[in-house]
Amino acid sequence: MSENKFVTQEIGSIRKPKWLLTILRSEEIDAIEKERARDDLAYLNTRILEDLGLDIVYDGEARRVEMYEYPIRNIEGFKFAGLVRSWDNKYYKKARCIDEVKYKTDYHLDEFKFVKRIAKNQLKIPVTGPYTLADWSYNEYYDSKEEFIIALAKNVIKPLLDDLVKNGANIIQLDEPAATTHPVEMNIFKEAINECIKDINAKITMHICYSGNEYRVLMPYLNEIKVRQYALEFANRDSWELGVNDDVRKGYSILKEFKEHGFDGEIGLGVVDVHIDEVEPPELVRDRLLYASKFIDASKIYVNPDCGLRTRSREIAFEKIKSIVKGVELARNELK
Repeated sequence: MSENKFVTQEIGSIRKPKWLLTILRSEEIDAIEKERARDDLAYLNTRILEDLGLDIVYDGEARRVEMYEYPIRNIEGFKFAGLVRSWDNKYYKKARCIDEVKYKTDYHLDEFKFVKRIAKNQLKIPVTGPYTLADWSYNEYYDSKEEFIIALAKNVIKPLLDDLVKNGANIIQLDEPAATTHPVEMNIFKEAINECIKDINAKITMHICYSGNEYRVLMPYLNEIKVRQYALEFANRDSWELGVNDDVRKGYSILKEFKEHGFDGEIGLGVVDVHIDEVEPPELVRDRLLYASKFIDASKIYVNPDCGLRTRSREIAFEKIKSIVKGVELARNELK
């Protein structure tokens, strides 16, 4: 890594190009050629992210349909029910849990081995966590939601993480966008995460999307959940004015509360908004970082987009990452 301050990373997903979708949808192209096309995209994404200057990379989830359907396809006990609207005009296939959930195989292992073989930089592999998988499914088998969540943690996610670590995974990101959507279930969430990462010999980080309850729901559990880093959204509610004072950095002011709650871990700081096409200037990224470093040591701030960038075109996504890297360079220079 270029510096120990403001290490840069991507959160996960990048939009798939039209050429890949054309190949995958073609009935005239066989499965072997389709897999080669996925390899090509994984290679391309990884190289682009490295060339843009990110310290920690992955392949943009080149092989995954999306973060819910892909794992559900590979877990015993589920049957797809139909399409459900998730956000905007985007839909996902929601599944019914109709039997005991069981681990079939490490459904991320082949992709990880490929990226590990071709990557030059450090890797972080994203894995959808047990709480979100349960929350986004219909439970028709277990007596309670808590039992359902813990079963996924013990029977599926933990063995999956074990297999990844045995094959060289050093950093694993648990994706839990549903985490703070039901405040009364935060204790269940904590238990599930701690269960699936228990005795896992790797750095475990967690990405949680912003919700109407903000991150205050998470505050009492920050130190009880045994992850090393929380990668969170901030940019989408911040102003575009330059400066490092409270008035202009309202989107990041909650970091004061992290400090007040005694949190001493790492923060994956979202510094660009994934819901708009406008590209944040590097100077704005710089100021967001400098403001955050008032409350979190710069060596514990990891810099990323708010969320996965598949919501944007590939061109816009890569321009936003360029701005992140340039902004980090400016912030590092300020702190020298």
